[in-house]
Amino acid sequence: MSLPVKVMRDGLLEKRSSGLLQLWKKKRCVLTEEGLRLHNCKGGGDAPSAACGSKAKELRFERMATVDCVEYKRGLVYFTVVMVTGKEIDFRCPQDGAAWNAEIALALVRYKNLQAVQTGRNRHLSSPHLGSSGEDEAL
Repeated sequence: MSLPVKVMRDGLLEKRSSGLLQLWKKKRCVLTEEGLRLHNCKGGGDAPSAACGSKAKELRFERMATVDCVEYKRGLVYFTVVMVTGKEIDFRCPQDGAAWNAEIALALVRYKNLQAVQTGRNRHLSSPHLGSSGEDEAL
């Protein structure tokens, strides 16, 4: 049984397809503490629930490297999510309001920081104490 994941943001983004024509397709995106879920959308509705499928592709933070290439053009923000494999996934969204690229980047940094703290704790707990430093000893 998995614990419920906290949703940080839910809304629409456009993702550039990886096909030959590289068309922009609307996706309902759900930003969580673990990554970004992309749901396919049918039709051109602006509501996050506008005929979006329940099956989602998940871009997990553990497989993301950075959020890059921010560009502002004609009222849109263009940005790229770079995966650890080097694969680049392009997105765009309206420039008004809180920028998706900033929220994804901050959530990614938060995730990486928590992983680093956990790794440090695990390393500290598993390392054997190699002897006294002499600070505890009474003279």
